[in-house]
Amino acid sequence: MRSVAAIQKITKAMKMVAAAKMRGDMRRMELGMPFVRPVQGLFQRLPQEDKSGALTLLAVTSDKGLCGGVNSAVNKQCRREINGEEAKGNAVKYFCMGGKGVAGMKRLYGDRFGSTYEELAKLPWCFLTASIIADRVAATNPVRLKIANNSFQSMINYDTAINHIVTKEETKTMDRGEWSKAMDVYSFEPALYEVWDDLHEFYYGACIFGAQLQSAVTEQSQRMAAMENASKNAGEMLDKLTLVYNRARQAKITTELCEIISGASAL
Repeated sequence: MRSVAAIQKITKAMKMVAAAKMRGDMRRMELGMPFVRPVQGLFQRLPQEDKSGALTLLAVTSDKGLCGGVNSAVNKQCRREINGEEAKGNAVKYFCMGGKGVAGMKRLYGDRFGSTYEELAKLPWCFLTASIIADRVAATNPVRLKIANNSFQSMINYDTAINHIVTKEETKTMDRGEWSKAMDVYSFEPALYEVWDDLHEFYYGACIFGAQLQSAVTEQSQRMAAMENASKNAGEMLDKLTLVYNRARQAKITTELCEIISGASAL
């Protein structure tokens, strides 16, 4: 009973810590996503074609567990994507942010690993960190790139999806007419052909930045829900153990009374 009560105190404290962290992550997401969405919208205007070729898959997970199935959902999507691409004859290179993505994929898919980035939650997430990761991904010059992450919907709901990211190699094979049609609605200074490479690297950084913002809020919201359920289960277990304890104690008292009464009657 004391052990269960201690566990209940710990889970309640962990829920409060998750709630405090979520407020910070939510604020960063509300400030950061308006910075990310216009960049994504710009590149989503380009023709979206799912071509064959080598795939670079970047998974966004957390470093810690006890947050429901958020990491398992990302790992499941990644396993399905890798198996599907390799069945088509496409090579897959796996990049990962967060220790849970490494632990969940290393046993079966360790030979596909590229770079991994762990302990990202030790410091508040910022665009500089996303830019460093984006530079390392861009340095591999991916033919195709996809990001697997969780998207925050509400305190009780989230979506897990694999999003296609337009790469430099894909833009080289696009129809020039369609490409110009998508880009001509914007004004660029200097000219677009002069800033295109820099803009594309900025796009990589923005996508990674937004994916981690969404994943961090999802992680903390699901940790709050998991710790609340754990506290509730501990309370129910404590009630059952208390009932068993009281019954055993009452039975012992009754037995002792019966012995005392029987001894007095014999005298």
